[in-house]
Amino acid sequence: MVELLRKGASAAHLRIDIGSGSTIPNEAVDEPGLAVGGDACAVVKASDVMIAVD
Repeated sequence: MVELLRKGASAAHLRIDIGSGSTIPNEAVDEPGLAVGGDACAVVKASDVMIAVD
């Protein structure tokens, strides 16, 4: 679901709730202190990101 869409002069800022989880090593949870209800940010490392709608 699109949670935020803010158009700028030449690019748009988009926030999407992906509605699913991810699997990461326990060390990646423990080191930054991740917890349910806490803030977190994900960075997708990709040369291209494709967005589609149903």
